[in-house]
Amino acid sequence: MKPKRVEDAAAEEATSRATSRKGLVEDKIFAEAARLFAERGFAGTNLQDIADAMGMTRPALYYYVKNKDEVLARLLTETTEAPAAEIKRLARHRDADAAARLRGVARVMALRRASDPNQYRLLVRSEAELPADLVDSQRAAQRATLREMAALIEEGIREGLFRPVDSRTTALAMIGMCNWIAWWPQPHGKLTPAEVADQIADLVLAMVRRPEGRLTGAMGARAAIAQLRADLDYLERALDQEEQA
Repeated sequence: MKPKRVEDAAAEEATSRATSRKGLVEDKIFAEAARLFAERGFAGTNLQDIADAMGMTRPALYYYVKNKDEVLARLLTETTEAPAAEIKRLARHRDADAAARLRGVARVMALRRASDPNQYRLLVRSEAELPADLVDSQRAAQRATLREMAALIEEGIREGLFRPVDSRTTALAMIGMCNWIAWWPQPHGKLTPAEVADQIADLVLAMVRRPEGRLTGAMGARAAIAQLRADLDYLERALDQEEQA
């Protein structure tokens, strides 16, 4: 193999630097667009607004994006479809038990909301203005996330790790807790987004984890009876669902 010529290496390095710069500018453009969409709505924001926020001309902006719909489509993919795929991967990772996987899923959701709240706020603010195909895609991703979390909760109940709760209602409560971070005052006090995500993930797990020594004197007789009744209620619901299937 011939050694790379100096001029070829220099050209490759220059191309790499240009690509890197372009990527940084694009990231900034999409961050500003998310902020504007969240504040004004999709219909209330135009490309000139985004260009003004970037301190560039509208023709210069066209070098990076074709139109407003392209910007929105990418933001929605990053907000719903990409997280849904990551959550599915984590939820089905069989090297950890249901409790560890549920905590991991909750942390991913919480970290995204804590790190970039504008992206989720724009989704809620602009939902009524979205094209039908984007709405369908976004709702499909939301349903997939709900299914994965509910399935994890059911698995944890079967393994004896979680209390016998209604999996769908509990999953919705967990998702709501993670999503609401997007409306918290910014910044999050002295906590970093990662620290916020860790605390939320711990709270999610605490919502369902079965207490240690649940049938011993550590709980007390009445508490143990209450737990047994809850277990029986869960079993009855499970049997009813099997019979209806």
